[in-house]
Amino acid sequence: MTTNEPDDATTDAQREETGNAADADLTHVDDSGDVQMVDVGEKPDTNRRAVARGTIHLSSSTIDAIRADGIDKGDVLATARIGAIQAVKHTWETIPMCHQIPITNVDTDFDVGEAHVTLTVAVETTGKTGCEMEALEGVTTGLNIVWDMVKAAEKDEEGQYPGTAITDVEVVSKEKRRIDADG
Repeated sequence: MTTNEPDDATTDAQREETGNAADADLTHVDDSGDVQMVDVGEKPDTNRRAVARGTIHLSSSTIDAIRADGIDKGDVLATARIGAIQAVKHTWETIPMCHQIPITNVDTDFDVGEAHVTLTVAVETTGKTGCEMEALEGVTTGLNIVWDMVKAAEKDEEGQYPGTAITDVEVVSKEKRRIDADG
């Protein structure tokens, strides 16, 4: 039977130094093992910003259709932008233990290449916890919407998507700045 008990020879300092998550205390589990939301009530309000990005790989003909606004379902990037922002605002409803935070700004940027679309989402908040999950939700939902909008153009003869893929979803940066007492 496997346990999460640390090896007696492993010290807390060694776990911190190596960053071994398996040896770290679980933040979303209470003493009895029940899942719980982390209490952030005592943390100071902080200005926070997170940026995430990801890429969807598409055929060059689909990219050409996106650029020419020639997708039958409508404006692909405008629809994906709206969906990404909506996803950011509703992250707390879809990710268990995620706090509902006040979103102060969302920026979306699409880079349309020859065979891909890269979406970057920047999220800002002022609060007690970060907004990287919101940025990731914006990216993944925005890219899923791109896929949904272009799926008819991307299907092969068997109805499959052999060249379509969402890749490289990552948090690019995460920042926080404590609010001065003067505002």
